[in-house]
Amino acid sequence: MDGKSSRSSGVGSSRGSAQQSGATYHQNVREGWREPDGSVKAGDNGHHGGRRRSRSRSRDSRGAGGADDLESSELSLSDDESTWISWFTSLRGNEFFCEVDDEYIQDDFNLTGLSSIVPYYDYALDLILDVEMPMDETLTEEQQELIESAAEMLYGLIHARFVVTSRGMAAMAEKYQNQNFGRCPRVLCHGQPVLPVGRSDLPRNYTVNVYCPMCQDIYHPKSSRAASIDGAYFGTTFPHLFLLSRPNLIPMMPSTSYVPRIYGFRINKESTYFRGYSSGPGRDRQREDRERRRLRKQSTKENSAVSR
Repeated sequence: MDGKSSRSSGVGSSRGSAQQSGATYHQNVREGWREPDGSVKAGDNGHHGGRRRSRSRSRDSRGAGGADDLESSELSLSDDESTWISWFTSLRGNEFFCEVDDEYIQDDFNLTGLSSIVPYYDYALDLILDVEMPMDETLTEEQQELIESAAEMLYGLIHARFVVTSRGMAAMAEKYQNQNFGRCPRVLCHGQPVLPVGRSDLPRNYTVNVYCPMCQDIYHPKSSRAASIDGAYFGTTFPHLFLLSRPNLIPMMPSTSYVPRIYGFRINKESTYFRGYSSGPGRDRQREDRERRRLRKQSTKENSAVSR
């Protein structure tokens, strides 16, 4: 990475090439993005922005000195003693994130391709790694907000790569065992702990879901704050690779499935009630059972014909 002095006007000079993408991302963060079904997911408004700006102001006040330092010393004490990563992962609603090791982030190989996705990449990376900005380099509030939003995006994409490593899965295993990701809302899964999963590996497509290893289906997170996180920050691979590497955590499939009844009687499987119900928890097993019975009857008829 080039020295800070060589890009003292980095944000200003890069506005022509990155301002549009940065502003677009910032608008998405503030206003949310639209799901394919037309619903709008809440973005980052009111979630992280206030704390991020207060942290930035506390850094600025430390550099400027004066009476403001004394007044804000108690408020910024916890921020002073923590890294950006520990601060970010401790925010309310960010319980799904684990802390990515600094060594992992400092290895350029692990960040391959991210500089073309994240606006203000160098500044965002410096913010994540707590690299102090030179005193002669100043940013406007708008530029600072864009960099902070880019830092969140960059950390999320790094996080998606980290959680499929052995160290990352070990960190997520602790959260899984503590049920930090929540429990399956399906009644017949009996409170099975879930894992975060994305429906796309590209950012700004879908928000994060939770995957239940018992019924093998996905659901919306119980926390509305967690539900606004980009699913690409966890990726499509993590929960499945995690369980394959820890087979002792794979639960048994539910032994029973819910059976709809009317006045105590089961509804005929061939009725219009089950039209379109060709898949789902328990239904695949029912279809397999019917197929086995059909093959068994067919085999019996063939054996009878041969014996005759």
